[in-house]
Amino acid sequence: MDVQMPVMDGLDATRQIVAQVPQVRRPWIIAMTANAMEGDQSTCLATGMDDYLSKPARAAAIAKALERAHAALALRRAGSD
Repeated sequence: MDVQMPVMDGLDATRQIVAQVPQVRRPWIIAMTANAMEGDQSTCLATGMDDYLSKPARAAAIAKALERAHAALALRRAGSD
């Protein structure tokens, strides 16, 4: 999720997704932002995003974030059974 999108930023978009989609069906939301100032990561996570990457994102960091997402989504869905 791009944090700085026009019209509706990623924080507002995430808040709407969190409010409207049950957690078991919710997509894993990874913040992507050029903002890398202190507090930006905690702000993103507090809105309901699941992970945070700052730009420029490195391939290894993206791969690790996707691995975390895969594992966490499997657990999230298994918990709904």
